[in-house]
Amino acid sequence: MDNFSVLPEGCISQILSMASPRDACRSSAISPLFKAAADSDGVWEKFLPSDYRQIISRSVSPVVFPTKKHLYLSLCDSPLLLDGGKLQCPSKSHLLTDKYKAERESRKKCYTLPARELKIVCKDRPRFWRWTSLPDSRFSEVARCLLVSWLDIWGRIDTAMLSANTTYAAYLIFKIVDHNGSRWLRVKSSVRFVKELEDGYPDDLSCTVYLTLGTVRSLPREQNGRLPQMRRDGWMEIELGEFYNDEGNEGEVEMRLREVRGSDKIGDIWKGKLIVEGIEVRPKDICL
Repeated sequence: MDNFSVLPEGCISQILSMASPRDACRSSAISPLFKAAADSDGVWEKFLPSDYRQIISRSVSPVVFPTKKHLYLSLCDSPLLLDGGKLQCPSKSHLLTDKYKAERESRKKCYTLPARELKIVCKDRPRFWRWTSLPDSRFSEVARCLLVSWLDIWGRIDTAMLSANTTYAAYLIFKIVDHNGSRWLRVKSSVRFVKELEDGYPDDLSCTVYLTLGTVRSLPREQNGRLPQMRRDGWMEIELGEFYNDEGNEGEVEMRLREVRGSDKIGDIWKGKLIVEGIEVRPKDICL
């Protein structure tokens, strides 16, 4: 420590900025000099996304921060609603798991698209979908399925908004009310770059997933596919697929969920039971 004590505060700040947020916080207990360096704006600006000013400028509510450290911790603990409530950053799910600590250190971006910003077949027809509010939702409105004969939900996000050199996964966030019975719905999901769709690439990357009102045991034994997982916030999520964001110059990514024709009809079984909150896009290694 005697060797470090002779270093100027700016030099210590530079060293800490190449560490992690957790290490910076811990180092503040070493000495007053380390605390001053660890709390400096120069350190915490390195931990923020390079475009953090542009992100907070899109916030629905004003973002006030006395220091860069305060801003960083505030963004980690209180997700922002952006673009008039059309987007949330970061994802709420990261606040519910210890693995979010790793996310804070890796500084990866994550977003959630609300149901209102998704394309849902017949979503604006009150006979088929009802827009309502729920106290445990992060958004002002969620979509409740009333009666549809065909389920098709999709959304898009620009890769330029996400962290580069990162594998992302997309998850449909939904809820099922009235779990009585052992019904299930087989659907297809896909996550594709829009430019591939426009170029006519074959849709051979789709996966089979199950939205289920019962338990895993209710599924036919011969069926294979992804099953939904319960989140700590009371919602469920199902992975739609993943993609690798190289330099963020691949354009938009489309995330889609489509009913498989010939399976149990959603209108007959799921009337009033399926509620869609949105689609979450987060780094693949961050899970609940």
